[in-house]
Amino acid sequence: MAKVYEFLANGFEEVEALAPVDILRRGGVEVKTISVTGNHLVESSHGVTIKADLLFEEISNFSDVDLLMLPGGMPGSKNLNEHDGVRKALKEQFESGKRVAAICAAPLVLASVGLLKGKKATIYPGMESYLGDDAEYTGALVQEDGNVTTGGGPAASFPYAYKLLSYFIPQEKVEEIKKGMIYDRLISSK
Repeated sequence: MAKVYEFLANGFEEVEALAPVDILRRGGVEVKTISVTGNHLVESSHGVTIKADLLFEEISNFSDVDLLMLPGGMPGSKNLNEHDGVRKALKEQFESGKRVAAICAAPLVLASVGLLKGKKATIYPGMESYLGDDAEYTGALVQEDGNVTTGGGPAASFPYAYKLLSYFIPQEKVEEIKKGMIYDRLISSK
């Protein structure tokens, strides 16, 4: 079974954090939320407190993790970027060829660590400068380039999560989950 960790810092964006966790778990992926605050309780950017599965300090290494995810939100993305352990884990994950993903403002963390050099990426509109000169900003809702996946903001949460799920289960199963969540109605209501 695939294993995914999502880092949570105070100020995370709720939809961007929880929609991917929900969708990946529906697909049978083992997902753990990891608090980087030193406390299991983490407060979102809109004052919603959730209990993380693990504390960062409880993890000895990340070698058995298939994907590391970062939700956006402010100041959550800034707080993630200031956590040396998160930065080190992301760099090691990327350098080992495993997947990393970030949505909304959180691609700034990937850029700050140097993981977006020569990569196509997206970020919340208006934050393009945080990607630096080494990344190619696409403005896409979801952007994949090699082992890096980025999403553009809260509205990208569902397509971003389905893209991440497609790395671990067959596309037919992803489509079944989309259908079960009536995602097709959302897309057809344009």
